[in-house]
Amino acid sequence: MENASKASIIAGAILLSILLISLGIMIFTQAQDVVSGSGMTEAQISSFNQKFLKYEGTKKGTMVKSLIQDVMATNANSTENDGIKVLINGAEPTTTENVKNNNSYEIEMDYATGAEGAENEDNTSKGRVKNIKIYKANGSYESDKLKVTT
Repeated sequence: MENASKASIIAGAILLSILLISLGIMIFTQAQDVVSGSGMTEAQISSFNQKFLKYEGTKKGTMVKSLIQDVMATNANSTENDGIKVLINGAEPTTTENVKNNNSYEIEMDYATGAEGAENEDNTSKGRVKNIKIYKANGSYESDKLKVTT
């Protein structure tokens, strides 16, 4: 009977230690997610980026106006807590009046990395769209970038 009692105590200790190790791993994983990312999962980032990726490349002015309006709507729905805003040419857009409907514009996406994005260690995953570069087609970015604020 004495051996059975000792075996029960040992089995209980083993189960308790497994429980504590599992709890430690779970807490470590959650803490690592908070420190390394913006709180967005890869699915959320993909959904967020999908709104803007259809505009990438060379587009006419009407599509650029739609892009700017989408960015302004996204920024308006962004709360102070999440702080997720998309910039166009480094500034928060406020107008589409400088876009000419018949002109062609080149659109490129810049993605957040590190603490602002969800880029993983092997750089295979893009973060969320952070800045959108819009400039006249066949122009240089700095000299022909579109003014989106008044």
